[in-house]
Amino acid sequence: MAIKMDKVDAVVVGSGWAGGIVAAELAKKNYKVIGLERGEDKKHEDYIGTKDELRYSLRYEMMQDLTKETITSRNSSDKTALPVRSNENAYLGTNTGGAGVHWNGHNFRWLPYDFEIYSKTVERYGKDKIPEDMTIQDWGVTYDEMEKYYDKYEKMAGISGEEDPLGPERSNPYPNPPMKDTPSTKLFKKAAKELGYHPYQIPSANVTEQYTNPDGETINACMYCAFCETYGCDFGAKSDPIITVLATARKTGNYELRNQAYATQVIHDGNKATGVRYVDTKTGQEYEQPADIVVLAGFVFTNTRLLLLSDIGEPYDPKTGKGIIGKNFTGHFNNVTYLGARGFFDSKKFNNFAGAGALASTLSDFSGDNIDHSDLDFLHGFEPHIRVMGNRPIEYNYVPKGTPNWGKEFKEKSLYYTNRNLFVDAQAAALPRAHNYLDLDPNYTDFQGNPLIRVTYEYTDQDRKLGQYAIKTCTEIMEKMGADIVDDDALPDDVAFNNSYTNSHNGGGVIMGDDPDISAVNTYSQMWDMENLFVVGSSSFPHFSNYNPTETIGAFAYRAAEGMEKYLKNGGGLVERKRAKNHA
Repeated sequence: MAIKMDKVDAVVVGSGWAGGIVAAELAKKNYKVIGLERGEDKKHEDYIGTKDELRYSLRYEMMQDLTKETITSRNSSDKTALPVRSNENAYLGTNTGGAGVHWNGHNFRWLPYDFEIYSKTVERYGKDKIPEDMTIQDWGVTYDEMEKYYDKYEKMAGISGEEDPLGPERSNPYPNPPMKDTPSTKLFKKAAKELGYHPYQIPSANVTEQYTNPDGETINACMYCAFCETYGCDFGAKSDPIITVLATARKTGNYELRNQAYATQVIHDGNKATGVRYVDTKTGQEYEQPADIVVLAGFVFTNTRLLLLSDIGEPYDPKTGKGIIGKNFTGHFNNVTYLGARGFFDSKKFNNFAGAGALASTLSDFSGDNIDHSDLDFLHGFEPHIRVMGNRPIEYNYVPKGTPNWGKEFKEKSLYYTNRNLFVDAQAAALPRAHNYLDLDPNYTDFQGNPLIRVTYEYTDQDRKLGQYAIKTCTEIMEKMGADIVDDDALPDDVAFNNSYTNSHNGGGVIMGDDPDISAVNTYSQMWDMENLFVVGSSSFPHFSNYNPTETIGAFAYRAAEGMEKYLKNGGGLVERKRAKNHA
């Protein structure tokens, strides 16, 4: 029998960037907030001295335990989905701070084009440019409306960066200067400029100078130790939820985070949410946490699954196109994204062992609609970059194509090219299609006996053509950089979604808009069907830009928190319902 806890103002599922920002903003306004985190209690000091490549990079200690809960995945609706049992590319966060603790730190503002993608595409090219089954839509909010939230996030996280020459307008510069240039980033920038492009240093949460944010939290200066991805920062120099928003929330005395609290259902009466049911995974005891507002701030899969398990909203049906929950699932997937060209140099050496998660250079010449797509067979774009993350010895061992994968020649070339190779790759956008969606799996359950979330995803020519164009561009840059050997990645015309993973850049399932017929939440992340239920995070993204998602998640979390405060004071819907003419 569930134990019923005392009612609070807000209960927040998840303690990553989305949940942490919401908790901090509400707690600062004297609202009582309970956070529920399925993972263990972790503090910054738990990551001191944790530069153990085997433990974290190969055994994925900081990732979700896929033996208790996972996703199932398939690349066609006529196939049986299978459970994902490897974290190799599914960097799904858990424990206090979620994936915001083991991330690399790349930060991008999305383009004005992204928020009005349908309208701007039709305006420039006409409706016929959009494939019939491509379900792109405007978000109901513009970049200009979001700019102040981007600015607030950057100041909170102490983002280090320089302005993108082709980027959107900003009200303020980044709070910290960009990361250091290295011989490899300098070479990339020189080549890009010679080709007529506009390179710049990627904005980074690896903070370049000791920084105290507006909430009074101090972030240290990055030491370029190269242990960012899949690691917590043992020096407190990578901005993460633990040392920023969660610390802020706790200082107020109005926030309590309950760890190993596995949410199983949103409790509701059909009109309003009344709380969250969860299980203490240490004891097995079930609890109910009543609240005036309920906030789902987990990852894409968690948010969508909880709505489906709770019978909130109409599930998406790909056959009829009706329903919303589960629609427009998208993401960056490794066998069409993160492809490019690796160069091997005979006369140049680089310190490939040193770096930081977001020490990188890129360019926006091919992002969004920055190129003319009139004669191209794809929409949206990609951002080529060179990353200097630090090549750890177990994971990274690159040799030119044609080299045997063992024996004397392999050993010789492995040693010779250890610091003589560089990689230019691209991150490409992912646009929604009617056949790509999330639903509950009829065959597999979690450790509580509840259905797992099922991914159905199938590539189209849009994905392949965009990826192929990106590889060609990366190869052009690498050749201009002067590599003696250039090995480009292959992206065959028949490449299929690899359903053994989904990666950790995903969006959709609970999409945003200003019309309840085509969206689940409004632009304040408030559910149309249940006004005191807010769903925050990339689950609200109607499509996935070519940029990393974290800063946009953070910006929308600040907007959502503003909406929650309005709701707690006045009640009611925060956005006027419209009949949209802004979708395919």
